[in-house]
Amino acid sequence: MKKLTEEERRIIEDKGTEAPFSGEYWDNHESGMYSCKKCGAKLFSSETKFDSNTGWPSFDEALPGATKEVPDMDGMRTEITCAKCGAHLGHKFDGEGFTNKNVRHCINSACLTFQPKDHKDES
Repeated sequence: MKKLTEEERRIIEDKGTEAPFSGEYWDNHESGMYSCKKCGAKLFSSETKFDSNTGWPSFDEALPGATKEVPDMDGMRTEITCAKCGAHLGHKFDGEGFTNKNVRHCINSACLTFQPKDHKDES
């Protein structure tokens, strides 16, 4: 598990939210893979990322088995967590009409790391 900053811990472990348009990846348009900041599990492909103009990275599909959906404590939303480590990632919204899949995974940038597609692992 990665050591988290205070802000990352506030969002990932205490289920916080970063301010809109403040995160590193809300406007990222590079091809690649988004992974969990806490455990490194792959979560979302850039191919499913879209511009929602909400200020947070938005995806219309997670990688199979990568996330879990649980009723939020407020009883109105669906929380998205990392299936591997349980890290809070954000929330899922249905029926907004942004894409043909009609779903938006609204994710905090602080919960993600990004690996560009053309990046070569040095082993």
